[in-house]
Amino acid sequence: MGRTAEIRRETKETNILVRLDLDGSGKADIQTGIGFFDHMLTGFARHALIDLTVRAEGDLQVDDHHTIEDTGIVIGRAIKEALGNKAGITRFGDKILPMDEVLVLCALDLGGRPYFSWDAPFVPGMMGNMNAEMVKEFFYAISYSAEMNLHMKVLTPGNQHHMAEALFKAFGKALSQAVTTDPRITGIPSTKGAL
Repeated sequence: MGRTAEIRRETKETNILVRLDLDGSGKADIQTGIGFFDHMLTGFARHALIDLTVRAEGDLQVDDHHTIEDTGIVIGRAIKEALGNKAGITRFGDKILPMDEVLVLCALDLGGRPYFSWDAPFVPGMMGNMNAEMVKEFFYAISYSAEMNLHMKVLTPGNQHHMAEALFKAFGKALSQAVTTDPRITGIPSTKGAL
């Protein structure tokens, strides 16, 4: 059976459906009502080599906060479910990634203990129809719902669009590395015997 998941989350603020295949080829079918966010998720899926479908309806008449945060929660839950017991995975992933003048770092551990470290100098303002402050909230939501230790840092800042796009792509590359199976790894990749 493939490493796939389908998760739906419905609240008074949002209705989110995510389908995810960790062993895909980078196909993305994203509809959140937030064009810039769709663009970021498409880049993430492409570079993670996962197939990702997102259907998000949210209270965009208020702002983009609930839609983006809740999408992060559901994607995180889908990653966790698709990984199953995590037997045979590499577990750790990291990437330093450039985008024009910007350089970012992403490192993660799928060890089952959520932690989020963030060092990125975004300032309030819009990137298309997405608030720049929501980049942090999205990744925070993923890290906790996937039970992932996630560190993200902008090493060389610059244009906010470039910083956001580099972080999404670096996250994709690091996740791709961490979920990769290695035939040399037998069972759960932990001395504790469980993740």
